[in-house]
Amino acid sequence: MTPFALAVLAIVVLSLLGLPIGHAMIAGSLLYFWVKGVDMGTAAEQLLNGMNTSYLLLAIPLFILAAEFMNSGSIMDRLLRFCNAIVGRYRGGLAQVNVAQSIIFASMSGSALADAAGSGKLMQSLMTRDGKYPASFAAALTAVSSVIGPIIPPSIPLVLYALVSDTSIGYLFLGGVIPGLLLGAVQMGLIAATAKRRNFPVEAAVPLRDLPRVTWEAFPALMMPVILLGLLYSGVTTPTEAAAAAAAYALIVSAALYRSIGWGDIYRSLMTSARITISIGMLIAGALVFNYVITAENIPKTLSAALQAYQLSPLTFLLAANVLLLILGCFLEGTTILLVIVPVLMPTARALGIDPVHFGVVVVVNIMIGLVTPPYGLLLFMMMKIAEVPLRDLVREVLPFLWVMIGALAIMTLVPEVVLFLPHLLGYKG
Repeated sequence: MTPFALAVLAIVVLSLLGLPIGHAMIAGSLLYFWVKGVDMGTAAEQLLNGMNTSYLLLAIPLFILAAEFMNSGSIMDRLLRFCNAIVGRYRGGLAQVNVAQSIIFASMSGSALADAAGSGKLMQSLMTRDGKYPASFAAALTAVSSVIGPIIPPSIPLVLYALVSDTSIGYLFLGGVIPGLLLGAVQMGLIAATAKRRNFPVEAAVPLRDLPRVTWEAFPALMMPVILLGLLYSGVTTPTEAAAAAAAYALIVSAALYRSIGWGDIYRSLMTSARITISIGMLIAGALVFNYVITAENIPKTLSAALQAYQLSPLTFLLAANVLLLILGCFLEGTTILLVIVPVLMPTARALGIDPVHFGVVVVVNIMIGLVTPPYGLLLFMMMKIAEVPLRDLVREVLPFLWVMIGALAIMTLVPEVVLFLPHLLGYKG
């Protein structure tokens, strides 16, 4: 068995035994170094160089902190009232509110898990109160609507893609806007059809005279994506500085304007952000070390040459990449795919002339769909625990949403302008 095969086997076995994947990748890489006779200090060198030279990585904990400040205050309640005023009056309106709040919350969290764990718990409670909706349907809808979060900016997966592909994070953020809205639209369309068929309830309509007041109350929260994108595309700040501004704005709105967050809430937000950041950091650390192994084995160039020998067209490669990423998403955590698998695919994508912004958004959408794909979609297990419903019932309700989201993914893949329209509008030349 080759040293690389031993390293991969070690990673798989350690992961199956319960070791976190980041730690498993470091252990497998160390085994590779030992067998090859490489200095063990190379692992520390790769880890420290990768962490210390990427200023962009600092954006991740800052976006997480901004989302935590938003969750701790009363901002989510105000956003829900705003969404209810807009779409709650239709049949199945509360289900539509679930998707609408995910679209808006997407501009604050950058994380599907943060969306599901935060607003998802509240929406589950609201939808199942008095038996309005089946618990399994509410849980499935919360899971699938949460995947919109990391596609509409800010997006932690897109930050990681920018890190491994050396692509502009600003144009990646712009590229995610229309695909995120497209996913929300197909979900809301399916809800409308399902609501009629299953006779879902109609919520009491918010009087139109109350709409200006509800909108005004939510206005400071709704301004956050405007401020964030404005700072990015005006050139006033770097992405990391924009993330810091977003966290500061979330704190000021929650503490000074809404007066809904205290010192204890701030402390809990900081601690929660630190724990999430550490878990992501360990994955990044493991991937940095293991990527050295992949590069040393010349795997990206070998794979690129092999694929080019088949004379694949860009479209054929994109379709094959979609299938591969959807399958991997059923079993692997999204960050692992971004940090380990994407660097292997990038040389081929570049050689075929595939736009890196288009490819990046398609990759992230694939990974997000993987979060709700059986058998091991992470969001499925999270909502199964939150809603206390059997996995079998949850999967049955998720499947129709899964098909329409894959349809939306096909549109993004076949029509690159769905992703590239806004970047081109603002000067992207790729």
